[in-house]
Amino acid sequence: MAQVRSTPSTRVTQETRLIRAGAHDGELVKTVGPPIQKGSTVLLPNAAALYDDDSFLTYGRAGLAAHDALRQALSEMEGAAGVCLYPSGLSAVTGAVLAVLQAGDEVLAADNIYKPSRRFCDNVLKRYGIGVRYFDPRLSPEALLDLTGERTRLIMMESPGSLTFEMMDLAAVAELAKAKGVLTLTDNTWGAGYLFKPLEHGVDISVQALTKYVGGHSDVFMGSAAARDPALVHQLAEGVHNLGWSVSADDAYQMLRGLRTLPARLKAQGESGLRIATWLAAQPEVAEVIHPALPGAADHALWARDYSGACGLFGFALKGGTPQAADAFLDALKLFGLGFSWGGFESLAIVSDPQLGKRKFAPTYDGPLMRLHIGLETEQDLMADLRRGLDAFSAAR
Repeated sequence: MAQVRSTPSTRVTQETRLIRAGAHDGELVKTVGPPIQKGSTVLLPNAAALYDDDSFLTYGRAGLAAHDALRQALSEMEGAAGVCLYPSGLSAVTGAVLAVLQAGDEVLAADNIYKPSRRFCDNVLKRYGIGVRYFDPRLSPEALLDLTGERTRLIMMESPGSLTFEMMDLAAVAELAKAKGVLTLTDNTWGAGYLFKPLEHGVDISVQALTKYVGGHSDVFMGSAAARDPALVHQLAEGVHNLGWSVSADDAYQMLRGLRTLPARLKAQGESGLRIATWLAAQPEVAEVIHPALPGAADHALWARDYSGACGLFGFALKGGTPQAADAFLDALKLFGLGFSWGGFESLAIVSDPQLGKRKFAPTYDGPLMRLHIGLETEQDLMADLRRGLDAFSAAR
């Protein structure tokens, strides 16, 4: 379609006309996705808006159309009053924690939290006068709340833990914590904001690494923090604003695109993962499969009560064997990649034991602890690949 051009004023030079040419003041055509706006400068409607301290929307870092669409979609999924975006899952944890704490406060952190989250607690929070104590994720909610003191401001949880998969009764913890005026935060990356909804169970802040299942293709970093209390949402947003976090419009668009297929991918990967977990449990080289959705698992009743499904991440312990035999298992795999992330379309495997060294309440197993992420490959092919790895483990142990 030909573009209608206005006649330039003779009082404006060609250089100025070229600088201003192409600015779009009309409405954009409607597409199924939001426009990707790229801009640091936001043009405000009037002089009063320049210094509106109640608005974060005076600079592009706060997010534009794609960011707004992603936040709205995540709020809908999480049942939140608002969602804040961060450039990674870890920054969502650290940003949310810093937004609600101050010097002199104390955090109670589950011993099974994500290793980089623990590193932040030990290396950053303590440096700024915030106390950190770790608790056994197997504690009852009542025993956990008995640990709180006058300084305790926040309880950090991860359920299931992403290495050892302990689950906590988050609803009970949240209820007891509210009665004591203590905030609760959980890393819900395993539940992806879809299989489990922490805010509906009373948790104050639901954090997840969108990098994992929401992105779904292992090619974009991002995290989110969601809350139901508008005052808490504002506090989180102020934290983002004050610390200068931002995500790109292209990444926000890709995350929104991933979100559209999240239910279908989670269903396929969760069901395939459960069948592979069941198969692994019958293999002679496997001592234990650690998957809360597996009937008979330690936390199966809690999972069945609170979750609408499972993702593709779980663990298993080998029978005896040395670290070298565990490495032989991994090195024999052809379809499983060896990588630390998860939640994408591809299957991954790691040995988890080296990450348990700093744990205060680490469980023990018969042999090496392995972790699998089940992708979208055909499960028969993945089972054959795991059988190849188990054969190599048997030969090496």
